[in-house]
Amino acid sequence: MTARRIAYQGEPGANSHIVCKQHYPEWEAVACASFEDVFAAVENGDAELALIPIDNSIAGRVADIHHFLPTSGLHIIAEHFLRIQFNLMAVPGSSLETIKTVHSHVHALGQCRRVIREHGLTPIISGDTAGAAREIADAQDVTQAAIAPPLAAEIYGLEILAEDVEDEDHNTTRFVVLSPEMVEAPRGQGPVVTSFIFNVRNLPASLYKALGGFATNGVNMTKLESYMVGGEFTATQFLAEVDGHPEDIGVKRALEELTFFTTEVKILGVYPADPFRAEG
Repeated sequence: MTARRIAYQGEPGANSHIVCKQHYPEWEAVACASFEDVFAAVENGDAELALIPIDNSIAGRVADIHHFLPTSGLHIIAEHFLRIQFNLMAVPGSSLETIKTVHSHVHALGQCRRVIREHGLTPIISGDTAGAAREIADAQDVTQAAIAPPLAAEIYGLEILAEDVEDEDHNTTRFVVLSPEMVEAPRGQGPVVTSFIFNVRNLPASLYKALGGFATNGVNMTKLESYMVGGEFTATQFLAEVDGHPEDIGVKRALEELTFFTTEVKILGVYPADPFRAEG
């Protein structure tokens, strides 16, 4: 039987790859160069699911998911949180005394300033954390190091010179899983998150009125982000997330009220809340 496939952005050993291995160990994880390629892999049938990061506790919004989701025909069916761990790694024979430069993604370099400063390293930006590890392995130069997830050291045969080098211990990324099929979490079987997009009418106080229904119906909105549509300053689209199921009476009433002040409301997903939310 052919293994089912889940697509992710990045090179083998990236954080997205780690999440795929943790939550879909029986699936074949398919590396893609860009988020566009991830969406295309699912749309073309090359993969059944896609996994993308959308929020980071330090960097904020990670992927511009709103550019792709409204027209992709894909649905959010799950979310997973990953505590980000970065290690300083280099080729065998290297040491903290031999390394001079450190390669990684710009976000990773920014999140690991302390170790870079302590060892007087020159940061060099790579397109991807795992890609930086591969570049170091290819170079076989004891003066070059990479900041990457632990899995990358294992894949590319690198030695770890320092563990957990990130500046903040709360560095966490949220990932969502996308499917061509709408798989709605059942109501009443644990916490649920509902994600949706909407466009407000270009009228005074329309956003205030649109959101008022969530407050009056006691619905907790955990995310609200705005984006311009088609380059127009007057056309704004919002991505929102609330605690609860669309069939919960409060959520149902709030979504009904929302339609009075919007030109479009589209449910992107109704999925189980990751247990990590309760820990926060």
